[in-house]
Amino acid sequence: MAMSLNVPHLQSLKTKNVILASASPRRREIIKNLVRIFGLHFRVVPSQFPENLDKKAFSKPSEYVSETSKGKALEVYQRLKHENESADLVIGVDTIVVIDNMILEKPATQERALVMLRELRGRGHSVFTAVTFIYPRKNDPEHHVVKSFVEETLVEFSNISDEGLQAYVETNEPLDKAGGYGYQGLAAFFIKKIDGDYWNVVGLPSCRLYQELEALCTADEI
Repeated sequence: MAMSLNVPHLQSLKTKNVILASASPRRREIIKNLVRIFGLHFRVVPSQFPENLDKKAFSKPSEYVSETSKGKALEVYQRLKHENESADLVIGVDTIVVIDNMILEKPATQERALVMLRELRGRGHSVFTAVTFIYPRKNDPEHHVVKSFVEETLVEFSNISDEGLQAYVETNEPLDKAGGYGYQGLAAFFIKKIDGDYWNVVGLPSCRLYQELEALCTADEI
């Protein structure tokens, strides 16, 4: 029998139309856990935001990832509003891997993935995930509220052999992952330690997400 938690402050969300503006299967699974444990409801509407912001326009990687998550959430919120669909809460998310203040995007080829992983091995790096909430103002639904937060997790790779990296790249697992690896997959064998939320590395910081949702409901904002 599935267990659930009856958290009073989250009860108001049970009647809300919550949207995850992401096509990521990993984020979908994390949200499903939230739904299962707290009895919430949500649906997925993948964002069509182009994700082509100029990184040089931001002084910090955390600012870039935050602005991208806002873009994703806002695109879905405005599209649903234009289509006369209700959205009580839209959640936009973006994750980046950063080493030496350089953002490592999703590699498009095995060759690029290999370059990234060689850069990461034997060293520590940061994973930033930004989450943006967009929801209509309670007393002024024609306007919306935007709230964002960024969570950082430090990850340290072991000194992986060239043969190990090559074998991993040939699985093609790195090709749709920021930084060229998936902690929840085969790359788990290469990670020496982390400091922070594991789920943040996967793509959505579950602890911080819960805290921020509870804060919104406690403040009676949605």
